Amino acid sequence: MSKSILRDPSQEDPLAASEARQDHLPTADQRPPDAEMARVLNTAPLRMALDPSGGAIAHWKHEPLHDVVEPMSHHVIMAYNGSIQRMERRSGRSVAIGTFRPGVVIIIPEGSSSRWDIPKPVDVVQLYLPHTTLARVAGEADMAAPGILLERTAHPDPVTSRLLLTAADALESNEVLDTLFRQQLTDLLATRLLAAHTGSPTTIPPVMGGLAPKTLLRAIERLRSDSDADVSLATLASEAGLSRFHFCRAFKESTGLSPHAWLRQYRLEQAMTMLRDTDSSVASVAAALGYASQTAFAAAFRRLTGDAPSDWRRRAR
Repeated sequence: MSKSILRDPSQEDPLAASEARQDHLPTADQRPPDAEMARVLNTAPLRMALDPSGGAIAHWKHEPLHDVVEPMSHHVIMAYNGSIQRMERRSGRSVAIGTFRPGVVIIIPEGSSSRWDIPKPVDVVQLYLPHTTLARVAGEADMAAPGILLERTAHPDPVTSRLLLTAADALESNEVLDTLFRQQLTDLLATRLLAAHTGSPTTIPPVMGGLAPKTLLRAIERLRSDSDADVSLATLASEAGLSRFHFCRAFKESTGLSPHAWLRQYRLEQAMTMLRDTDSSVASVAAALGYASQTAFAAAFRRLTGDAPSDWRRRAR
């Protein structure tokens, strides 16, 4: 009778394991990650932000899990945010035992399948990353073509963990800001995965300078637009004649802020001007700046200033 092989994840050959688990899975049998997670977790996400590329960021809270996660069509990267607990992940004859804690990541490569045994409730943020996005970022960053993404079980990576956990709180129910943030974060995480979690880790080239003054002015004019102008990273980068990867790095080199952080600061300044210099209601200010509700605007304003909009207005006048 065959016998399970118990392995410490730190001693396992992660590249061989990942290749073995992904090598024979037909694409047609792979499920969308959001649908598979909803099935296996038997709940809906607290929040999920979808991207036209097919990627997404989702925040889940779910009960203990004892089930098989079937092959999915995207890479799934998770950051854990909860009490420390031991868990098991079984793939074929291999068993990985890990400890969930803040600062670790879990990676389920596209097309792989495993059984999970998690004894306690879980609070987790997940990134669903199409392999095409990983390949695009590698090409734009002048890195080698991405190899096999390694399977990780409670693997220490505070950088990736912090970036993902931040995403759960950074979405503001503002379509323009949230889209720009999600696109930046996805590209940043893809870069991190290429550098730290593939069979052939690659080095990220250094920043080679900022945007030309006229190019920077055009980008800022588009970000400031009050119309329905497209402020996606793809459009901003295309107008600058750069890839998304190089545009983001050059924009930050020029301004000290990422495109999303710059736009968020600009919207905050607009909000302050409207609150201080007009009698517009807080709800009207929220609508004018593209927030889905007064509540969403107030929460975003408080995160940046420490005050509710109405309290800030009283002190500013």
